[in-house]
Amino acid sequence: MRNEAVVWNRFSGIYDTFMKRDMPAYQQVIQKISLLAKPESVVLEVATGTGILSLGIAGSVKQVEAVDLSRDMILKARNKARELGITNVHFFIKNAYSLGYDADSFDIVVISNTLHVMPHPEKALAEIKRVLKPDGYLIAPTFAHGGSKKAALFSPLASVVGFHAYQKWTPESYCRFLTDNGFTLRETALLPASFPLVYCCCTITAS
Repeated sequence: MRNEAVVWNRFSGIYDTFMKRDMPAYQQVIQKISLLAKPESVVLEVATGTGILSLGIAGSVKQVEAVDLSRDMILKARNKARELGITNVHFFIKNAYSLGYDADSFDIVVISNTLHVMPHPEKALAEIKRVLKPDGYLIAPTFAHGGSKKAALFSPLASVVGFHAYQKWTPESYCRFLTDNGFTLRETALLPASFPLVYCCCTITAS
């Protein structure tokens, strides 16, 4: 994971500029989370980057814990929160495979556009399942690269600078991955973005 942190640290300075093209899709995700959340909701965002989603939903929830592997991403996110005067979002450097929170701590867990760049996304889902309340929601929008001609052209270039999409899911195979790892789909939507963005809202599958 150390090498991945180095890559994301390097990318932190241009991350917000790079993501501008996908902000309409992110605004839809923010709206969906805000409608689902309650004023008393405590939310965790895993792999927050510069805090786009966490800061976007801050006004709709009680508290957000936002974590990322990259120190530089977290520093940038903290600066943005300070500039916006947002005090109920707390940013920390943490590994998605070992979050360090108590079990059943969060009403909502968000992990956006990250599972496909993880070598072991099932480990992240297992940790999310552990910290999510039994009646809580997982929000997991993710780019679906499988079958995309654009992704096929972009992936080799991305690999040169250190980015690697370990998982090249189609929308269908991504949804199947979530259900195979203990979650039940409650809402799915395909949002227009640089690549097809599969929005998934899930709950923990009952034993």
